[in-house]
Amino acid sequence: MSDERLIYLPLGGAGEIGMNCYVYGYGKPGQERLIVVDLGVTFPDMDGSPGVDLILPDITWLKENRNRIEAIFITHAHEDHVGAVGHTFEDLGAPIYARAFTANIARHKLNEYGVEGKAVRTASAWPETVTEGPFTVGFLPISHSIPESSALVIDTPAGRIVHSGDFKLDVTPLVGEAWDPALWAEVSKDGVKALICDSTNVFSPNPGRSEAEVGPNVEKLIAEAPHMVVATTFASNVARVKTLAEAGDRAGRSICLMGRAMRRMIEAAVETGVLSSFPKVIQPEEASQIPRENLLLLVTGSQGERRAASAQLARGKYHGMSLKEGDVFLFSSKTIPGNERGVIRIMNQLSEQGVDVIDDSNGLYHVSGHANRPDLETLQDVVQPQVVVPMHGEHRHLREHVKLTQSKGRAGILAVNGMMIDLSGNEPKVVDYIDTGRTYLDGSVKIGALDGIVRDRIRMALNGHVVVTVLIDEDDEPLGEPWCELMGLAETGRSRAPLTDVLEEDLTQWLGRAGSKTLTDDDKLEEGMRRIVRQTCQNEIGKKPEVTVVVSRLM
Repeated sequence: MSDERLIYLPLGGAGEIGMNCYVYGYGKPGQERLIVVDLGVTFPDMDGSPGVDLILPDITWLKENRNRIEAIFITHAHEDHVGAVGHTFEDLGAPIYARAFTANIARHKLNEYGVEGKAVRTASAWPETVTEGPFTVGFLPISHSIPESSALVIDTPAGRIVHSGDFKLDVTPLVGEAWDPALWAEVSKDGVKALICDSTNVFSPNPGRSEAEVGPNVEKLIAEAPHMVVATTFASNVARVKTLAEAGDRAGRSICLMGRAMRRMIEAAVETGVLSSFPKVIQPEEASQIPRENLLLLVTGSQGERRAASAQLARGKYHGMSLKEGDVFLFSSKTIPGNERGVIRIMNQLSEQGVDVIDDSNGLYHVSGHANRPDLETLQDVVQPQVVVPMHGEHRHLREHVKLTQSKGRAGILAVNGMMIDLSGNEPKVVDYIDTGRTYLDGSVKIGALDGIVRDRIRMALNGHVVVTVLIDEDDEPLGEPWCELMGLAETGRSRAPLTDVLEEDLTQWLGRAGSKTLTDDDKLEEGMRRIVRQTCQNEIGKKPEVTVVVSRLM
């Protein structure tokens, strides 16, 4: 029996939606040669990560095993799969393989970090393959909501793995490759040890719908609108952007792309040949010169992002354009769970301007890019894997996907971030647990989720902050009274006197009672004054703020 093994290790994307990062390894335990599949990000929110710019997977384990990494493979160009390549390249240093459209996006991300684009190698679609170490990897076309999405066919000495990536079964995707069951059956005919599979829509009971179904509804809406039309969707959904633009063009409207991400995606699609044609577009500065009823603005910000074009239009003006009563604003997108408040805020701001807001609650203007439950069953029936390992989903999605797999008489195993699975034998098993977590990009610095920085920021946001300054003279006696500065706290409390006055009075009294042991010890001074501030604030305003005590001694 071989003492080598085949392992699967998710570091992000298993037990959550976003921040995808998966590792495969083959070799002797602890010495396996590794490949990484996807390096994505997720986005912060003000509740859990205030002030943070991006959230990356914790790749500490990968950095510690950097010399074992053969290559990185990117399945497609969504941010939750490719967004971290620039932030992590120096730490990992391995070559990056992707198909042309994804490679174009990845190179731009690396260029932002001063890394030459040659670090990204363009791969062709199946049946061409790339061999790195004990792995031979092919990019197997699959439809999704972005061009050139691919599953990965990973051949190893222990058998063939199919990593689905994000996918849907769409035979008329408009842009990109259609679902080809015959091709997938051919790839799978000699046996697939494991299918590592997207779980996003496992709870959706109806078969997925095609991108082609959106076009007629969009065209009718835009043609019948009496005033200006603005539409937002995921910038990466090139097929949808094209559908919207062509509907506007046929309605005699000038098309204007607003938002850097949307322009970048269309440029990449044209540069790589994914789009052979796209309606002529005008620049934002030209739009204000065209009659409003002849305009279609395609804008970023479908998820309520505060700085995107949608949010800025909702607040009043963007690139000289503003909305007026009777204009139509179409959300041709699904709101990702967690983004509801931001999207609803924009919708209400638009409504206050008299804009008619149309979303996809009736199912007319959007179709999901992920496979629904019947489609997951179809993929399993075509691939006939020995085992299914769900990925790309919250814990409830993964668990339900395992149940679905077992109901079809196949083995399934639930693996969340940090669980190392041995796929070598006839039955998968957990062989190790790796510490995983999140890394925050905070400004230009990467910080750990457990470093305490964001935790302190949350505590200040919840409780407010008081800075206390006290001067101690050469004889270790207070010089004057301490003074306080308040941030994020009510100015007056229960006593109806200014809170700063009440705090300073209580601190002065406490200092007057303090003995020499306290006055000569900065730690004791800080501890005592912090306790007084928190007690007084609790009595006055019902809050215990964060407190910083500054003790200045005259020498």
